[in-house]
Amino acid sequence: METAIRIAIYIHAFFGGIGLISGTLSLVTKKGSKIHKKSGKWFVIGMLVSSGLSLPIASMPGHYSPFLFLIGLFTIYMVLVGKRVLRFKLKTAQVTKADWAITITMTILSLMMILSGVLNVFGNKILFIFFGIISLVLCFQDFRFWRNPRKSKTGWLAQHIGKITGAYIASVTAFLVGGMKVQGLMVWILPSIIGNAFIIYYIIKIRGGFKKRKKVNS
Repeated sequence: METAIRIAIYIHAFFGGIGLISGTLSLVTKKGSKIHKKSGKWFVIGMLVSSGLSLPIASMPGHYSPFLFLIGLFTIYMVLVGKRVLRFKLKTAQVTKADWAITITMTILSLMMILSGVLNVFGNKILFIFFGIISLVLCFQDFRFWRNPRKSKTGWLAQHIGKITGAYIASVTAFLVGGMKVQGLMVWILPSIIGNAFIIYYIIKIRGGFKKRKKVNS
């Protein structure tokens, strides 16, 4: 059993590395370019495999971690939604039951994370509450988008940037904690703060917020 777990951890780390490298490449290259698209596909593959394997690993004796299990589900959720909203570039795309199911499931898990933190069921009280709130906010954004995906021309792009960047933040945090063995509360929280500032900046940018401000100032 221990050998199987060790192999799973190696595969998990390997695909996590693929996700981290391809995610970084996708982040720094021009959006919509061939490199961006190809690296983005590998990022999705790497994160889904790595996060998927983290679920059984975090459930095994000696590696048991309810928090890492939920973070794995959280990452899978962000990758799936971030990938699925890309189809709304086409006007013919429709919201499906699978879209709603993913968001509803994550909403329930988010509430469970917050409740677990408040009641201090598993320890890591602050982390459960912090990530539970972030997850709940993302789910609320999903509900608004699924109800009216055509409300904004760039709505699908904002969703894509928010979710995929969120998954990238998770991969960076996992590398720092698992790979570099960096300890402390801030190693979990600081990447999310920096990453979310980046997300907010790009969402404002694609919606023309900075252009409008320049026009007003001029």
